[in-house]
Amino acid sequence: MNKTCEINICSVDLQYTKTKYLEIMKVTKNKSARTFTIKNETAKYRTFKMNKQEFESNQYNTENDWKQFLKTDEYYKVK
Repeated sequence: MNKTCEINICSVDLQYTKTKYLEIMKVTKNKSARTFTIKNETAKYRTFKMNKQEFESNQYNTENDWKQFLKTDEYYKVK
């Protein structure tokens, strides 16, 4: 089950919340699948499954970190 909660504070880290709002994107973590879903105004993306260390590290990503991540090929577009 993937629960989400909405917040409006950019500095809240994902360790304590399931969803983090950024300037124009929403990032939701799925701890059991070790993936993140990134939704912006135009599309929805999902990371490939990460190892435990990588997943834990990415929980602290900032808005700029996710923008840079979307420049890589480590995710796929979700319908």
